[in-house]
Amino acid sequence: MPSPLSSTSSVPKRGPSFARLSRYVPLLTWLPQYRREDLVGDTMAGIIVAIMLVPQAMAYALLAGLPPQVGLYASILPLMLYAALGTSRTLAVGPVAMISLMVASGIAPLAESGANAIAIALTLALMVGLIQTLMGVIRLGFVVNFLSHAVIVGFTNAAALVIGVSQVKHVLGVQIPRSENFFATLHALRQGLPDTNGPTLTLGLGSLVVLLGFSHLLPGWLERWGVPPGLRIPLSRSGPLLVVIVTTGMAYLWGLDRTAGVAVVGSIPQGLSPLTVPSLNGEWVTQLLPTALTISFVGFMESVAVAKSLASKRRQRIDPNQELIGLGVANIGAAFTGGYPVTGGFSRSVVNFTAGANTGLASLITAVLVAFVVLFFTPLFAFLPQATLAAVILVAVVNLLDFRTLGRLWRIDRGEALALGITFLAVLFLGIEPGILAGFGVSVLFFLGRTSRPHFAEVGRLGDSEHFRNVVRHPVTTSSRVIAIRIDESLYFANTRQLEDYLMGAIARHPEAEFLLLIWSAVNHVDASALETLETLISGLREAGIQVYLSDVKGPVMDQLELAHFVDFLGRDRIFLSAHEAMATLG
Repeated sequence: MPSPLSSTSSVPKRGPSFARLSRYVPLLTWLPQYRREDLVGDTMAGIIVAIMLVPQAMAYALLAGLPPQVGLYASILPLMLYAALGTSRTLAVGPVAMISLMVASGIAPLAESGANAIAIALTLALMVGLIQTLMGVIRLGFVVNFLSHAVIVGFTNAAALVIGVSQVKHVLGVQIPRSENFFATLHALRQGLPDTNGPTLTLGLGSLVVLLGFSHLLPGWLERWGVPPGLRIPLSRSGPLLVVIVTTGMAYLWGLDRTAGVAVVGSIPQGLSPLTVPSLNGEWVTQLLPTALTISFVGFMESVAVAKSLASKRRQRIDPNQELIGLGVANIGAAFTGGYPVTGGFSRSVVNFTAGANTGLASLITAVLVAFVVLFFTPLFAFLPQATLAAVILVAVVNLLDFRTLGRLWRIDRGEALALGITFLAVLFLGIEPGILAGFGVSVLFFLGRTSRPHFAEVGRLGDSEHFRNVVRHPVTTSSRVIAIRIDESLYFANTRQLEDYLMGAIARHPEAEFLLLIWSAVNHVDASALETLETLISGLREAGIQVYLSDVKGPVMDQLELAHFVDFLGRDRIFLSAHEAMATLG
């Protein structure tokens, strides 16, 4: 007999209307069934992610060309909204480096013409939120599948280099023009090297050493020293907070901004952001649309990839369309609370998961802690050196670099490797949106090229079994009366000519054949152009004395053939369930 707790906390007992509501508000699924033993993990994860997020949020806001408080505002309500509407229980939403770089490239042209950068960022966040929410509502989550893994890896590597180079100026303490062009920034840095500020460089390099030590060396040391696992994660992830506190204290006590020319963050408003209303300026919307679409797709891809990876480790399920809604509403929330576009971050999500996050409560705790910092502690960040925040970004983007994938793709699929390389170079030379479009275009071209030249195989029986394999690869038995051809691709207008040429060539090689068997085990779809070509081909072969048969036709494809009256044209008795049955009858 089930316990009273299990019966009262079961969602179905609340009725079908509640079940439908909980489908769109996942918070209503996990909150009524919340287990007391999950609280420790959620609390610990919420605290640790907040420690990481506060310095990162300010750093990423500066990367986006915005005041640091904008990053903090984007780390409060959006986290709460995603916790209520997202299906991942461990995804940590907030400002991230790649999206911040896209924001910078999108708002820079408008800001240079005199428009307010914060107002532009609010409009961009609203546009991203509306695009993602609409995509989720009409269930278009599959669209992002057209951004291949190779394109994302190429973009990510290039973006990491662009981000890293853009932050070197803060570590050096030099003033150079903002540019998303990697090589233009490198050239400006070389010219600015003679003006390097020594104290700024010392603070920046010192912060880098500490951050790299905390992330790469400290975990191993703590394990060797016998520190309990529960303490290793908070200690090893406290590096950003430590360098922020130490360098801020040094800048304040020694007046480094006045005596040594060290650039600091400056005054940060105390208290939560008032309600902000994004502008729907037609010119802004038009110019920001390409950036908004890019952020919507790339942000969603990054989030879903991380969310699926973490969910699989706990046998949980992610709904991509509901994820779009959760992220979209989070961005709309950012637009109305002084923030800028957000998405799920890789490093913070992994930390959230590793620290013990079990439900969205961890994100709610993180948001409350960030709000607490905004309410009471922002004046303490006035003397925070920009070099420190640049160091935080540099260490974060190191994890984005992945060059091993290029070598692996080159061995597996050189087309994918080429798409990666083109995307990488296009982002470096042309910028973010053109780079993404170039990679997307190359991926589509390679896909069309591959599917327009499908693989066909003449097959024969393998020994005395019911299996049929390629005559070129296996010692098989064939029939002089039957030509058995396996089609290893869906059939559509772009590959019907290839199919016709291959079949006519096979028939020419077997002049004694009476039957042509087409094995459709790998055909998942057939369009009208392909059916028309097949009908013409079959009619011609009938006149030549060759009868055509099909086997292994999948249910959905058979439905298509029925609707197109192709079954009546071919003859229902000429479609076999399997190649074995067909050969037993014909051969």
